Amino acid sequence: MQQFEKAESRRRWLRDTASASAFLILPARTVRGSQASSKVSVGLIGAGNRGSYDASIVQADPRAQVTALCDLFDDRIEQAIQRIRIQGKPAVYKDYQKLLASDVDAVIIATPPFLHPEQLEAAIQARKHVYCEKPMGVDVAGCKRVIAAARKADPKKCISVGFQQRYGPVYLEAYRRIQEGQIGELVNARAFWIGGDPFKRVPYGDPKIEKLRNWFCYRDYSGDFIVEQDCHNFDVLHWFLGGLPLRAVGYAGTKVRTSMEILDHLTLSFEFPNGIHVNYEANQISPPGFSKVGEEFTGRTGVIATSRARMVHTRSPKQVEEVVSKRDITFDAIEQFISRILSGDVENVAERSALSTLIAILGRTALYTGKEATWKEAIGV
Repeated sequence: MQQFEKAESRRRWLRDTASASAFLILPARTVRGSQASSKVSVGLIGAGNRGSYDASIVQADPRAQVTALCDLFDDRIEQAIQRIRIQGKPAVYKDYQKLLASDVDAVIIATPPFLHPEQLEAAIQARKHVYCEKPMGVDVAGCKRVIAAARKADPKKCISVGFQQRYGPVYLEAYRRIQEGQIGELVNARAFWIGGDPFKRVPYGDPKIEKLRNWFCYRDYSGDFIVEQDCHNFDVLHWFLGGLPLRAVGYAGTKVRTSMEILDHLTLSFEFPNGIHVNYEANQISPPGFSKVGEEFTGRTGVIATSRARMVHTRSPKQVEEVVSKRDITFDAIEQFISRILSGDVENVAERSALSTLIAILGRTALYTGKEATWKEAIGV
């Protein structure tokens, strides 16, 4: 596992070095598909709520514009145009391959998770800059497909993923403090995502349409909520702990949301390298208005608690420091994506993000089987 992490770091260093060198000798117009003086043109694949939100941030950035939309459903397209506030008439597609064949510089992929491996692979092959929403897939095979595609990607193209904590100032500050040893040796971590049901099932006449519109309710489309939603926490653990878990064990069930295939509450325990144990808890059945989402890292000399809203560093009862986020960190994630396209200082985090997704899949395996699941046997990456 540590060798895998080291190999990933070396590949990233080599890729970044090669990319920076190439950028120095390229004419400005080749940094993106359009003229150097124009905006980055972005196409949206998947015009639902999340995709429209991501695209609205792109549209609000003076350096970029949304020029194309792709979705199977006309009402989603119409709603997206209004929400994104697109000026003029965007190109509209039902087939994502046709959008990829157009002259857009970059794409946002925000379709149901089971489609991410196929569409990310296609976008990489089309040599587009890509911002792909999490998770990277819903099963081991899909994540392996992402890893294989990422390793073949054009090193001049940016591949970012919607694990926005990686770009949030409070998370970056927390990570810096832990790396500097400000809480001493890490001995334990805890993470949680407690809240209400984020998805309301809507009836449709055609069963195929119903499943696609209500994708979150189905295991094979969403990966269950531990994969679709909780992967955010697992990406932070992957990042801060610097490795992948050895094993997981846990319990879960469905007490309230009985009309769906997916779970509504769960608890897990992971063992990471160096003897670090992580407790994880999540549910989607809490009453409206109650939410508790974040992570806690305990060291020998202090504790750092992280969330999208703030970081709290506790050294002693009288030494508690809080750093507050100034905005939704999705803005930080998408703005860095645009900046990287324009500067040529690109990243490719698809493989790393697939590994974070696989942590969620390891946990799901333990929950579904009711037995301890090991990385070697359940994941094998």
